[in-house]
Amino acid sequence: MLELFLMLLTSTAPTPMSSTVADRVDLVEVNHYHDKQGQKVFDQLIFYDWSRQEKRFQVRDWRLIKSDRQLPRRDHRTNEYRIRWHDEGVLREVLAHAQRETWTQYDPELLERAYLPQDQRTSLSSISSLATRAEAD
Repeated sequence: MLELFLMLLTSTAPTPMSSTVADRVDLVEVNHYHDKQGQKVFDQLIFYDWSRQEKRFQVRDWRLIKSDRQLPRRDHRTNEYRIRWHDEGVLREVLAHAQRETWTQYDPELLERAYLPQDQRTSLSSISSLATRAEAD
């Protein structure tokens, strides 16, 4: 009887959800923002998608770079750039078709809000999408 109970318990237990959130973008920018005196203010990753309608790259999302481990690495097998970092307790992975690095005295992401406001952007997948995906499985 105990064996049957354990078998039923394990067959109805929820499966553990994946701990990786993955996205694809067209371009990732490593931006080094400096003030007017040339002092570093911050480094950030800016994720872009190509807009066929606007015929330009539009910001999808951005993240501050907190360590060198967040820098894009080229995957020579797929010819894409892979960015991985821990985000709210899960592993986030973004694949980009292209990468560029810039040094500016302005914040490119902030300027892009004039073209596409933050609330109209398609952001990176939310962490809560893991739970939704796990429930669907």
